[in-house]
Amino acid sequence: MSSPVDVIVVGAGNRGENYSGYAVIFPDRMRVMGIADPRDFARKKLQARHKVSDENTFNDWRCIAEREKFADAVLICTPDRLHKDPAVALAKKGYHVLLEKPMAVTEEDCTEIVEACIQSGVMLTVCHVLRYDLIIHRIKGLIDSGVIGDVFHIQHLEPVGFYHFAHSFVRGNWRNEAESSFALLAKSCHDLDLIHHWAGGRRCIKVSSFGSLSYFTKENKPANAADRCLDCRVEGDCAYSAKKIYLDQVKRGGVGWPVSVICSNSVPDIESVTEALRTGPYGRCVYECDNDVCSNQVVNLEFEGGLTAAFTMVAFTEEICLRKTSIHGSKGELSYNGSEIKVFDFLTRKTTKYTADMRVPGNFGTGGHSSADYHLIDSFIAAVKHKDPSRIRSGPKETLASHKLVFAAERSRLENRVVYCGDSCDGESQ
Repeated sequence: MSSPVDVIVVGAGNRGENYSGYAVIFPDRMRVMGIADPRDFARKKLQARHKVSDENTFNDWRCIAEREKFADAVLICTPDRLHKDPAVALAKKGYHVLLEKPMAVTEEDCTEIVEACIQSGVMLTVCHVLRYDLIIHRIKGLIDSGVIGDVFHIQHLEPVGFYHFAHSFVRGNWRNEAESSFALLAKSCHDLDLIHHWAGGRRCIKVSSFGSLSYFTKENKPANAADRCLDCRVEGDCAYSAKKIYLDQVKRGGVGWPVSVICSNSVPDIESVTEALRTGPYGRCVYECDNDVCSNQVVNLEFEGGLTAAFTMVAFTEEICLRKTSIHGSKGELSYNGSEIKVFDFLTRKTTKYTADMRVPGNFGTGGHSSADYHLIDSFIAAVKHKDPSRIRSGPKETLASHKLVFAAERSRLENRVVYCGDSCDGESQ
């Protein structure tokens, strides 16, 4: 029997815990050899789960870079602004890299990561997990098969979800650009990557974007509202109440996301969640936070050959991240509603439906990406095992190109102008 792929987990939070869970289900395929995280509780929890030795458990990823290489790959699941340094350093040590999206928070840092991986001869998998969603993956196959003819327009919607946005982008880790990144990069680089993928290699010519922070501001704070939900007399009438989002879920026995991420130093229960809401960031009034990222944004793109695309990201939705897509071609129309694909043929005027089996072994993962997280880590481990980068659906150069579209779109929004793309969409104006 061949040996498993040895990995080191850098960042023992929700994503690091999720991806490393693959080793529990398939110990013959993947083995966790090391862990790095500055938080004692998260680090020790993951260490115990994977029985990692103390000598391979660190509170700083730099300790790994200083040692001789002792695994095949690293899973980098640190906060957005802490991606570049470990990715570059560990790629140069010869580790294959699985890197949480976005790659980094500046175009220059993204480029440096890609160059380090290419020059070191290691594989880079950026966690554009939607590429690994089986039903979304089928969309590209249908386009390439020609069933809708030449593609001329793509419409794509990401409904973030009203309480998801409040959790992550008002109270949470991605609320403030200076501490994380702008919302389009943090939340929707997935989606512009898909549009770029569906465009089939056609170069993007120009990009425009509009958006702003709406509603979650001090001006919209209700009269008599307190700064914290636990102290608030009008909390019962607020859809974004932290008591409703977190405490009520725990009382019903729910300890998964988003409750699982608000107690960084303990297991979530009524007492720990109450304390987290009383003293931590997730108990704050949504109108009294230091958030500054967009809650709604549109991006328009024009590609070679007359292809146009329109993307919308919006916070104020019932559905959470259940994307909607329409792709319009010369021979037919493809639509995706989050669970199935429909293709309408203009000639026959018939509709064909496509679905996929989304079940995964061991009920892998608890994230919001259906079975995609499983297929992503499965593909990465297989790629490393067999030295086969073709198993990675978004290679370093293509991933960099789609990230550059995101930076171009944000530049358009901030500068209130159309951004004309160079050969690599570097945002040069004309």
